[in-house]
Amino acid sequence: MSYTLRPYQQQAVDATLAHFRRLREPAVIVLPTGAGKSLVIAELAKIAKGRVLVLTHVKELVEQNSEKFRSYGYTPGIYSAGLSQKNKDAKVIFGSIQSVARASADFFRDFSLLIIDECHRVSFEDDTQYAQVINRLVEADKNLCILGLTATPYRLDSGWIYRYNHRGYLRSEENTFFKRCLYELNIRFMIDNGYLTPPVQIDAPVASYDFSSLQLKKGERYQIADIEKILKNQKRITPVIIKNIVELSESRKGVIIFTSSIRHAEEILEYLPRGDSAIVIGDTPSDERDSIIDRFKRKEIKFLVNVSVLTTGFDAPHVDVIAILRPTESVGLYQQIVGRGLRLSPGKEDCLILDYTGVAHDIYRPEIGERKPSEDSVPVEVPCPMCDHKNEFWGIEDSDGELVEHFGRKCKGAIVDPRTLEITPCGFRYRFKNCESCGSENDIAAKSCNQCSSVLVDNDTKLKEAMGLKDAHVLRPDTMTFEKKVDENNRERLEVRYYDLDAQYLSEIFYLNTESEAKSFYYNFTRMHNRLPERRLDIRNVDEAIAQSRKFRLPLFIVARKQKHFWKIREKVF
Repeated sequence: MSYTLRPYQQQAVDATLAHFRRLREPAVIVLPTGAGKSLVIAELAKIAKGRVLVLTHVKELVEQNSEKFRSYGYTPGIYSAGLSQKNKDAKVIFGSIQSVARASADFFRDFSLLIIDECHRVSFEDDTQYAQVINRLVEADKNLCILGLTATPYRLDSGWIYRYNHRGYLRSEENTFFKRCLYELNIRFMIDNGYLTPPVQIDAPVASYDFSSLQLKKGERYQIADIEKILKNQKRITPVIIKNIVELSESRKGVIIFTSSIRHAEEILEYLPRGDSAIVIGDTPSDERDSIIDRFKRKEIKFLVNVSVLTTGFDAPHVDVIAILRPTESVGLYQQIVGRGLRLSPGKEDCLILDYTGVAHDIYRPEIGERKPSEDSVPVEVPCPMCDHKNEFWGIEDSDGELVEHFGRKCKGAIVDPRTLEITPCGFRYRFKNCESCGSENDIAAKSCNQCSSVLVDNDTKLKEAMGLKDAHVLRPDTMTFEKKVDENNRERLEVRYYDLDAQYLSEIFYLNTESEAKSFYYNFTRMHNRLPERRLDIRNVDEAIAQSRKFRLPLFIVARKQKHFWKIREKVF
């Protein structure tokens, strides 16, 4: 049997070939769940000139990828203890990392291409199995090509898994193992073009668990003990939720229920129809799990409850209901869960996404890299005034969808030298803090100056120090006003006042009667307060400043010092 690749699959293959003809840097292809990564793998393995090793972390994916290659009419080699096969000599070998890491030295000879499926799970620290395997492969062939495939190229603990993508986006300034993303496709494209089943999202159809008390810092995962405590206190909601799932699934073919604790999964099973439901957890014996999943795929059971088992390496196209009863830490994990129900299947028109957590993600949006700064924040597109790269940041839009303010710090664009292919970050800063020693611009979270290495005092420290001084006044402004006034010489001037909730205020005066004064206003006020710093505001007089007052953002705190008979503003914290 032969396959004709979909246009995007062929584009991914072509991009891979073009890259490795010029460079040997490890690279990534990003395709959504259900996009047919196994077909891309099979095509690359088929046309590769040397030997190919395809690695993944679960036997289900080893089997799935090898079967797709077999369907081309080729005989794959399999090296996986879980599948009871250890073939060393085939041109193309599909293996589990656990088994390959223990292989003898003669296994690693002659491979020209290493493909890592679900590569977002990979850690390349020196003591990991993947690092050990890669080192042994590179020792045998220093020109080894390394390609990763994933639907979610973002790790909670370390961020984006690659540096630079084919659209000119600099994802990470860290020295990541994968250097470039060669091809990337989003879920919306797949759905709009009929490659995936449309999802129908229903948030809290009858009731939902309240997980709002869960606090999550960047890079962390929810703790099972914390989730268990919440679920125990809200135990009465579970039967209502399960009843709702069963009712909404009456005319559906396959239902997967995601939860994050074994106790909760067992409780859920009690309320599901007996004989038509099963549970799969990490500790379920391999043979028993295979049997349950096989029965589910044959539609002998309708409801399948799982605990962090079926997010990857699971393919049951008939699934048309996904019920989420666990909080998800990231958009990536949420997309993986929803993706279990988006594969095409005969007679399947859509997939119900039932979310009972109250903390749903937007499946069409990727990770932006930072957590939402406010409830009304939405992903917005912000062009860079230096390199024209279109950044995606959190921002605020008005009722007409116009961008009012964004929270981006630095342009994520980069320029690639066409001769050397060297990547140079754009470096334009939307928000920054100046070094008091040399005046250089630095990231607002930087601890030391990027130019002179002087220590940069953070805002929290500045506030604490100011609060401890008798001649300092710290104001938390609630409103900001602009007013035209004149001095004793009848010269126009602008007074900006910052009021707190108790109607106390601090003010500052600006003259804008000459070109020099207008420039001073720009550097001392406009540049810091501009809600959209990429759009330069050239304000030449007091009237223009007042007319554009809505374009200025309010500081979080203002620090003033006593100067004779009045308070002089010395520091603003945004």
